[in-house]
Amino acid sequence: MERRKVEFKEDVRDYLEASFANEAQNKEVCGSYFDVQQERLASPPMFTTLRLNTTKHSREEIHAIISQELQKVYMDRKWDPPKSFLHPELDDVLVIENRGPRPIKKMEKEVIIDQSCGMAVMRGADIFVQGILGAPTNMMLGDLVSVVVDLEGRVLKGDTQRLSGPRLHVGNGVAQFDRDGIFKSQPPPSGVGILMTEPLYEAPCLSDLRPDLIMAQNLPSIVCTYVLDPKPGERILDMCAAPGGKTTHIASRMQNKGEVIAIDRSDVKVEKIRSNLERWALTCVTCHACDALKVTVGQRGGDINFPEIPAGYFDRILLDVPCSALGQRPSIKNSMTLNSLKSYPGYQRKFIRKAVQLLRPGGVLVYSTCTITMEENEKQAVWMLENFPELILIAQHPHLGSRGRQCRGLSDDQRQALQMFDPACDISRDGSCDKMAAYNRDTIGFFIAKYTKIKK
Repeated sequence: MERRKVEFKEDVRDYLEASFANEAQNKEVCGSYFDVQQERLASPPMFTTLRLNTTKHSREEIHAIISQELQKVYMDRKWDPPKSFLHPELDDVLVIENRGPRPIKKMEKEVIIDQSCGMAVMRGADIFVQGILGAPTNMMLGDLVSVVVDLEGRVLKGDTQRLSGPRLHVGNGVAQFDRDGIFKSQPPPSGVGILMTEPLYEAPCLSDLRPDLIMAQNLPSIVCTYVLDPKPGERILDMCAAPGGKTTHIASRMQNKGEVIAIDRSDVKVEKIRSNLERWALTCVTCHACDALKVTVGQRGGDINFPEIPAGYFDRILLDVPCSALGQRPSIKNSMTLNSLKSYPGYQRKFIRKAVQLLRPGGVLVYSTCTITMEENEKQAVWMLENFPELILIAQHPHLGSRGRQCRGLSDDQRQALQMFDPACDISRDGSCDKMAAYNRDTIGFFIAKYTKIKK
């Protein structure tokens, strides 16, 4: 099968490659590292991780319930049941093995979708009606159709022609509506438009699958909350909370006892967080739809009068900053400009300054991103140490990823304190991922740094 690489704009690709090369001691290894990185980013992880709501059921009971539910879903699509197991080191995580890529036969009729929809399909999603861009005039309910991704973004809604430009065939599925039902019905229909029965990658479709018991979440995001290690009764800030998986995890790990403040600038995303909290009966979280940078820091002591928060108010802060998101998988074509990419480190530092002010002496700050760039990860860790002498890097538990990559300003001990989920870590040849289990290594790209704040 054709091996794809994620496509970057030429100047972005050159910038990333140069950034890795400038820090690496072995330039030859660096070149192969970036090539493999591009390949890995173009394919989905071969494991799906589910976080379990263990407030009313044991993890073994939930595993049995979900295994039974998944068996029905897979049998309906004529797939073999998936292999699943409880994560040996994370007590509220279920791991499901995905399969693929598989050979896919091209059908006479094809449906066209955009890239974001295509990437979701490669991680197990069906195609909702709203995601269908084009379909042939003779498509009928029940037809088996090929599903192709428009990689150039040129197809207009309602197109009837076969895709002539760059494409990616992500599988075949069964039409749940005829063409007119999709594009001409008033009001427009909702729900699944194409049920994926022959996907390029087999992964569980989790739409409405026991949301009271499970939440799909990337493994590194789950690890992030473990590293934060929130305790019952503490004051916790989730500073950039959307989409909210970490917020619910924090409240769960605290046994719903304490005070969690979750902030995100999007009203829609905050409502989604509230919905998830309500579904899992978590009541210790207060959500605010607000730009975290607009929070004002008040005098130490006293109570919150939002958006004013007293200095040193929080015991722990999770700062999952806005980032370039270049670690997300799969990604086939990334349209980010170089100017946009370069803007993130400076923007992130505004959040860091605010977080340090809001953290009490002796408190814990966890900084994380879902990207692979040195500037937003290891170099940002160096900047934090240089500009905030009250911050000290400390060890992370659990440490399931590889250590931080080589970077000027970081000692070997400091690199070991960092945690990098690097899709290409086996190419770096520093030995830090040699013993990693496949389900811990084959993830999205993600970075975690943990600090404690001492008195100046």
